Amino acid sequence: MAREFRGKIELDVRDSQGDWDAFLPDKAPEGAPNVLVVLYDDTGMAAWSPYGGRIEMPTMERLAKNGLTYSQWHTTALCSPTRSTFLTGRNHHLNGFATISESSTGFPGYNSHIPPSNVPMAHLLRDAGWSTFWVGKNHNVPIDEWTAGSSKKNWPLAQGYDRFYGFIGGETNNWYPSLAEDNRYIDQPYQPEDGYHLSKDLADQALKMIRDVKQTEPDKPWYLWFCPGANHAPHHAPQEYIDKYKGKFDDGYEAYREWVLPRMIERGILPADTVLTELNPMPDGTFSQTDEVLPWASLSDEQKAMFSRMAEVYAGFSEYTDAQVGRIVDYLEESGQLDNTLVIYCADNGASGEGSPNGSVNEGKIFGGYPDSLEENLRLVDKLGSPDTYNHYPTGWAAAFSTPYKMFKRYTYQGGVADPMVISWPKGIAARGEVRHQYHHSTDVVPTILEACGVGFPDTYNGVAQTPLSGVSMVPSFEAAPDAPSNKQTQYYEMLGSRGIWHEGWKAVAVHGPVSGMSGFDQDVWELYHTEVDRSESNDLAAEHPEKLEELKALWFEEAKANNVLPLNDLQIIGNPKDFETFVQMEFHQPAPPSGQFVYYPGTSEIPERSAANVHGVSYKIAAEVEFTPDTEGVIFAHGSRFGGHALVVKDGQVHYVYNFLGIPPEDRVSAPAPTSGKHIIGVEFVKEGMGEYREGVGPVKLYIDDQQVGEKQIRTVLGHFSLCGEGLTIGRDSADPVSSLYGYGFDFTGGEIARVVFDIADDAYLDLEAHLAAAYARD
Repeated sequence: MAREFRGKIELDVRDSQGDWDAFLPDKAPEGAPNVLVVLYDDTGMAAWSPYGGRIEMPTMERLAKNGLTYSQWHTTALCSPTRSTFLTGRNHHLNGFATISESSTGFPGYNSHIPPSNVPMAHLLRDAGWSTFWVGKNHNVPIDEWTAGSSKKNWPLAQGYDRFYGFIGGETNNWYPSLAEDNRYIDQPYQPEDGYHLSKDLADQALKMIRDVKQTEPDKPWYLWFCPGANHAPHHAPQEYIDKYKGKFDDGYEAYREWVLPRMIERGILPADTVLTELNPMPDGTFSQTDEVLPWASLSDEQKAMFSRMAEVYAGFSEYTDAQVGRIVDYLEESGQLDNTLVIYCADNGASGEGSPNGSVNEGKIFGGYPDSLEENLRLVDKLGSPDTYNHYPTGWAAAFSTPYKMFKRYTYQGGVADPMVISWPKGIAARGEVRHQYHHSTDVVPTILEACGVGFPDTYNGVAQTPLSGVSMVPSFEAAPDAPSNKQTQYYEMLGSRGIWHEGWKAVAVHGPVSGMSGFDQDVWELYHTEVDRSESNDLAAEHPEKLEELKALWFEEAKANNVLPLNDLQIIGNPKDFETFVQMEFHQPAPPSGQFVYYPGTSEIPERSAANVHGVSYKIAAEVEFTPDTEGVIFAHGSRFGGHALVVKDGQVHYVYNFLGIPPEDRVSAPAPTSGKHIIGVEFVKEGMGEYREGVGPVKLYIDDQQVGEKQIRTVLGHFSLCGEGLTIGRDSADPVSSLYGYGFDFTGGEIARVVFDIADDAYLDLEAHLAAAYARD
């Protein structure tokens, strides 16, 4: 921090002596490194080429050959929680991030607000003389602070970052993303038909930020946290990258597991005697059925072809994004910065099993409780990865890409928490192309960066006593022998009721799946593994070493108490009304006006779906006050995208209310001739008369112009959300992917004036919130 003034102050400035250095910020130590952290999403250890997988990652391979590959690096099993540890270096419950922001509850470990006692690392680096940038996925802004009018004290700039460019929620459409820059929401700079893809845009923005610093402060180091949308669903990639993998996954996910394990052993990632675990390793009744894997042999030829194509798209998405990271690395090399840049390239949790056993062409169906049909999926198989789909592969590929481990993302078995990590720092690491087997965790990243940069950790920050770092530095592993002991001793795990603990080479895991609704935590069966020799957790030693198991169980409870882990929450939000009701009472509720009316205006920012008027599973009325002319056309309001949403539009002399049910054709439209002059009220009324087979709302929607009904149609409405993240409500335009095929991107309202749009949900008699919670858990 700036030091005390050492000049001289007299009556006359001519007799005084200034001291500029007292007011200038601190400079980083001479020779301090830049830091680039690349954090992917949803990637198991067996997916990528540096670990023996089929997905080619040339940039990561290049860094691995010039640095270190870690075989025992771990995360929290879910993205928001892991990312919170990258922010602060504390365990996820201490950060208030037991789970994702959208499923926060009012408990210390679960509220998604990082406390002042856990200062983010970016503050420390910025104070010490680094420029700090966050590009890409956020997912650590609390759900109650997503709106334009909310406090920004938990947005990136207030977390110590000089600049932010990316998306706030857990996922976004890679062709039509919901973007934010610094403290505001923005539109994407250009369209897919002009070459837009989110991964490319993020790399462009990152390069601009670094170049801006270097042209004005060439000696100032920087820290860049680069968080692409990959490999989280939706899996979107340019066609040429998808086509590179044509046929490469035709042997299926079970064959892939058999194929990749020897390659992982050959590369030194796993011991030679590592055992492949079962495809469905957990006993019936201990996990959610949506996490089951269908045997490859049980699939039809059409299913096999579709599942293989889903893996090809995922692979193309991953490699294309690696190529964008490569652009950053190329620039660093060309500009002479790479040699003194600490690069950490990794993923935030295991491969995602949220695609269900059958995969999906529209992930929104899964989380809205509405099934995909094989016919619908097959109809779009050639569109996978394009703007026409919002796809996710089936659980089988999650198991395959997590080889040789049990389960995948959300589970505290290795499949959920063991992840790839490569570290390169030519100036600071002498070793080249070696594997490190020391046990480490995402909480160790912050202390590693601080030590490498020579930045100390304060006892207090801004007058607040600081919670000690939960992790340990990985710097000792940089020059250690590959099999040297780890300086980490203990790491607990807990995610959505799934729990485990590792201590000095042993790990205990409760046989209790996440979101399983099992409860009865005190009755859980625990398994015991000696991970020092059994990396895949294949040999349960609980019966042979009961005393060791009891020791670890007791240690887990000590860690749980110290880290705000309790109360445990495995509430089964789908199919268990009692659990659902319990959770709804605990979750954050956006305050609604007493009237039940929400009023919106043109020329304003997109309203995130979780904060907008809730028209899901309810009856609703919409009234738009509009002044018409003969030239009036455009969007009056739009909410959602081609994968689900609704909109009020004037096109070709007609006013149309469009309801797009989960992207399933045909769209429901109610239309009438539009007025050609004067001020009018365009009204929409949906009356929910009941529910369909999958609890979707069913009833008539009526279109009004002033007090005259001009159209009516029977429709069904989405029970969950239109999208998991982004695609919010906009007035006078459509902010991203168009809701309706009637119009293209934007379709701004012109030739008239919108005064306001009012949503009224006060008279609904069928309020059904279950899908809101399902969608919340989906956004991870």
